[in-house]
Amino acid sequence: MTSISGDHVKIHFRMDVGEDGRPPASVEILWAVDLGDGTVRLDNTPWFVRGVASGDIIQVELDGEGVRWAGETVRASGNCTIRLIVLKDSGSASACESVLKVFHSLGTTGEGIERYQMVALDVPTDADLPRIRELLEHGEAKEWWHWEQGCVTAAWRVMAAT
Repeated sequence: MTSISGDHVKIHFRMDVGEDGRPPASVEILWAVDLGDGTVRLDNTPWFVRGVASGDIIQVELDGEGVRWAGETVRASGNCTIRLIVLKDSGSASACESVLKVFHSLGTTGEGIERYQMVALDVPTDADLPRIRELLEHGEAKEWWHWEQGCVTAAWRVMAAT
């Protein structure tokens, strides 16, 4: 990823809340670096927004109150966003931290949030995709977690199909 200087700004993403109450909010706010041309580079991993990943370049629109709203993705970063609902130890902070640690050893970054028993993983292009997928499936079979694909790349889809 190119190193870009500039201030971090908050970007608001609109989300549709389903009948099941998920996601738990109609707006998610993510940090990004303002590129100065009506676009931003996302600088953290989305918890609930689908279809975007850390490093993506997103077009933004400023409303009358100065709030930046996310628009179209201008350029995808090539990163994937994978989310896990941690079942082991009822998704405690220590369980989320353990999950993060094992996935970090495979080249990911991410965060855990005990409130939702969740871990959000940022899977960069150079991470070990086959081993990550294998671990995701193994942990789900062992009922350690459930997982979903928030944003995946063609490389992830090809690897998953084999």
